[in-house]
Amino acid sequence: MTDPANLATRELDGLDPYERQDRESDRISSFLGGLDDDGWSAPTGCAEWTRRDLVAHLAATEGYHRAGLDDTLGALFERLLAAGAHDLHSFNDVGVRERSDRSAGEVLEEWRASNRATRAGFRDRGDGSMATSVGPYPARWQAFHVASELATHADDLGVPVTDDERDDRTAWRVRVSRFALGEAKGDLSVERSDGGTRVVGQGIDVEVPDEDLVVAVSGRLPADSQLDPATRAVLSTMP
Repeated sequence: MTDPANLATRELDGLDPYERQDRESDRISSFLGGLDDDGWSAPTGCAEWTRRDLVAHLAATEGYHRAGLDDTLGALFERLLAAGAHDLHSFNDVGVRERSDRSAGEVLEEWRASNRATRAGFRDRGDGSMATSVGPYPARWQAFHVASELATHADDLGVPVTDDERDDRTAWRVRVSRFALGEAKGDLSVERSDGGTRVVGQGIDVEVPDEDLVVAVSGRLPADSQLDPATRAVLSTMP
């Protein structure tokens, strides 16, 4: 079994999760601030969600992060259950539905304000722990998961990636992806290799290029991926 602490030392040491959160948040904020009505209604990498819907989801997710930092997750879950949520999909739907009567600009401003507060909360917590849906968890590790989620949703939104930022962005995301995969599926061997990352276990033995690993772990491999369905399932950490 993989030891998450050893995995974190190997993959996360030397990376600053707060800087990564800041960069991805700024990229999203700048891009969304320039959208017109057609831009807001465009589809995204999240099935059935427009850009406006996805930003509503981001705003709702910030509420979860803040509740974890404030140790008020119980109250948040009680409210969502009363609103009809019963699993992750319905929790997400409630978050989007609760903002359906607001303009895109209002939802964007809500996300921006809550996101700033969340990032400040993570910086303040530092190496301490916080509440999560799976119990107490190292806040610094959670900050990496949040940074990765922001980057994934930036891609879902279609935020352009410049040539200057591409290599560095891929480098930190693949390290966090290896951590997330090894942590979520402790019976896998997840190691750096000349070809990117070698993953062994659960019936697979594959070398995955860096950019493919990032989208595989986030459950976003394209339909024409050369990886077979069984391998895709092992590499994904999405529910």
